Amino acid sequence: MTEQPLAAIRVALVDDQQLVRAGFRMVIDSQPDLEVVTEAGDGREALHRLAAVRADVVLMDVRMPHLDGLAATEQLTAGGTDARPAPRVIVLTTFDLDEYVLAAIKAGASGFLLKDAPPEEMLAAIRTVHAGDAVIAPSSTRRLLEHLVTALPDDAPATPHPGMDELTDREREVLVLMARGRSNTEIGHDLFVAEATVKTHVGRILAKLGARDRVQAVVAAYESGLVRPGS
Repeated sequence: MTEQPLAAIRVALVDDQQLVRAGFRMVIDSQPDLEVVTEAGDGREALHRLAAVRADVVLMDVRMPHLDGLAATEQLTAGGTDARPAPRVIVLTTFDLDEYVLAAIKAGASGFLLKDAPPEEMLAAIRTVHAGDAVIAPSSTRRLLEHLVTALPDDAPATPHPGMDELTDREREVLVLMARGRSNTEIGHDLFVAEATVKTHVGRILAKLGARDRVQAVVAAYESGLVRPGS
């Protein structure tokens, strides 16, 4: 019996620069497991197109006319149903747009990616997000996260998080390492435990914090004061 090929991951491109979209499309469509299903030049057009065309992952620019990427991300991620889950959103950013990244994560984005990231990193990010993980481990994203949190002043008041007190000491250790951009494998090495044990801890952390993914958990760690910029 012949095995049926797996369905390709359906990708939507949202950017007001047509040349950027064309470059991304060329790279994505070159992969047998990925397929660009629609494009849009602004957030409003993206919402219209994605109401008619199902996408698994959306690459979303921030600064666009009519409706920016933050508002579009919030509406997209809030509009999912059991029958039709919301697409996962990767926010495209540059260093001078760092102030938007935290807001994008809060709006429901599953991660962020530098616009000038190497093609293989963009492809890996799409696959990672589609698999249910957040884009936080690649080296450039780590640097971006570190750069982002320096925007939080050292003396900024901590915002209490209702689930933070429920974490065990070991779960707090794991969350701190997550906030430093460590992967499950690296956390396992750091704490001398199996990767499967780390995955269990991460799952419990997400459940206790009510976080959708690792990125939201990391944001909670910074905002609650568990991790401070530069620590």
